[in-house]
Amino acid sequence: MSKASANDLFGVYVHWPFCAAKCPYCDFNSHVHRGVLDEDAFVEGYKREIAHMASLSSGRLVQSIFFGGGTPSLMSPKAVETILDAIAGAWQIDSKAEITLEANPTSVEVERFRGFRGAGINRVSLGVQSLRPGPLAELGRRHTVEEAVAAVRIAQSVFERSSFDLIYARPKQTLEDWEDELKEALWLARGHISLYQLTIEQGTRYFDLHQAGKLKMPNEDLAADFYELTQELTAAAGMPAYEISNHAVPGQESRHNMLYWRYGEYAGIGPGAHGRLMVNHQRHATATEKMPFDWLKQVNEFGHGMVVDDVLTWEEQGDEFLVMGLRLKEGISPSRFMSLSGRGISEGQIAALKGYGFVETLPNGNIRVTDKGFPVLDAVVADLAA
Repeated sequence: MSKASANDLFGVYVHWPFCAAKCPYCDFNSHVHRGVLDEDAFVEGYKREIAHMASLSSGRLVQSIFFGGGTPSLMSPKAVETILDAIAGAWQIDSKAEITLEANPTSVEVERFRGFRGAGINRVSLGVQSLRPGPLAELGRRHTVEEAVAAVRIAQSVFERSSFDLIYARPKQTLEDWEDELKEALWLARGHISLYQLTIEQGTRYFDLHQAGKLKMPNEDLAADFYELTQELTAAAGMPAYEISNHAVPGQESRHNMLYWRYGEYAGIGPGAHGRLMVNHQRHATATEKMPFDWLKQVNEFGHGMVVDDVLTWEEQGDEFLVMGLRLKEGISPSRFMSLSGRGISEGQIAALKGYGFVETLPNGNIRVTDKGFPVLDAVVADLAA
């Protein structure tokens, strides 16, 4: 593999797999643990795995750290601080690093916000998901609308930067419903908001209901209308999309997610965490054991929980680069695609997609997907990868 396969972006993803309850739409690696959890034992496991990942990627400058889950706000601030200290001991952390923690807006967790800020967290991402009581209950969320709004306001007062998520194109939701809810959300938001169309993922309760005909989703035309309305309202509010589901005031984009979409490197720590690391000029795809207690047993025995460590081929790197980068409004660099994949993007495919109005070439030479092309992004990526 060429050195050109790498760039200067490096981050650390820390996965905390435990949740208070499993939401019916969620296909993430999350687990409800009954009884008392030995948090200290898991923190020691994280420290060991951090040391192992650092041995594979020494000398990197960490520009972003992201605690995801699961529900990492169920961790104690002390545990978060210990893990951050371990990361700082393993790599150098940029003085301007973005350090994000995902949180649920329940009253118990909100009380911990100041503790997390003292531990080193400087950005929080709240899983609000809806500002309407009925949909909150249907989505399996355990907080009220009032708790969500209060949590957003407290987060904005405690942390330098914050964001929250909403899910739209829900069963029975109308465009008028979403317009009212999104306008409220944009009034509440400061700087950044993530807006996801509801997708039905295999292995979830929603998948079973959908298969049984008990969950009716918007058709393709209505889903496209939801997307178009979302783009119009966010742009008018000064928070245009910088990625297919993420919107920000310019300069307030999520640096950690940008690292993924710009195909940087990241170490994945914790049960079920994925990573992408350059080791001896080869790009490795890593993944750890998903089951939390099996992961901990393996870490205690071997110093890490990795169950996947594959060297990616040039073709695989090129495909991943397209999948990630074409989600961005800034598009992708054809020259970097060539350095990753060893081949160029077909000019004929580009021309054909331009004819449909699905892609365009920017003045800097980047290729990007248009607003018309985003609803069929998967097909655009497949065409360019062919």
